[in-house]
Amino acid sequence: MYPSMISSVLVATLLGLTHAQTTTTPITGKLGNATVSENNPVGAIYVATLPDTEFANPGDSHGNVKGSISAQANPDGTGVQFKIDFSNLPTSGGPYTYHLHAKPVPSDGNCTGTAGHLDPLMRGDLPACDESAPETCQVGDLSGKHGKITSDPFQASYVDKFASTRPGSEGFFGNRSIVVHYANKTRITCANFTLLDGVVGGKTNGTNGTNGTATSTGKPTQYTGVSAAGKLSVLGSVFAALGAALVFAL
Repeated sequence: MYPSMISSVLVATLLGLTHAQTTTTPITGKLGNATVSENNPVGAIYVATLPDTEFANPGDSHGNVKGSISAQANPDGTGVQFKIDFSNLPTSGGPYTYHLHAKPVPSDGNCTGTAGHLDPLMRGDLPACDESAPETCQVGDLSGKHGKITSDPFQASYVDKFASTRPGSEGFFGNRSIVVHYANKTRITCANFTLLDGVVGGKTNGTNGTNGTATSTGKPTQYTGVSAAGKLSVLGSVFAALGAALVFAL
């Protein structure tokens, strides 16, 4: 009887350990998940065109990445349609990523001045975005939600439900920037979004943060999976349970 009891305890605790080690939940921002953007101004088109000179290596004979990204609201005002057209990517260092950043490119063209990714819900960069649960990703992590740059030229078209063209909303990017990165996160190039025709919602759009507030990236949230310390804690529980069973059996 006693050996059977000990075996039951051991099996139960080991099953619990296995479940804890293999079950993870997509990370959520400190302020929750992103919400679907609605009431975006229909017809407002934002475009960011990459500059002639590369930021990472201005003297590169290969030249800068060429192209642009355009965005406009869906016809029903829900979500934003993005169209990306990039070419002349670096010959190594990919796959490349691109994100909406929290601040516009400063007048000196320094891409580090764009701060971190647009992250109003304070999720943080790590762990990487789970594209199967885009509401848990940083709002600005476009390549995380929709795919990295893996070809040259690179073209993509998709709807992002959480970015916004409505000034004042948490996902508004019209007064912010786009940044293209190497796989190691080095910033290759960047550009500000500008509004075609210049006005939306009764306000003139600029690159100085006048429409909405630039939200800097918050500190990374703790990973909700099991860390090394967590695994040790679970193992400790296993041994504690076994010890209790042995004492009871004796």
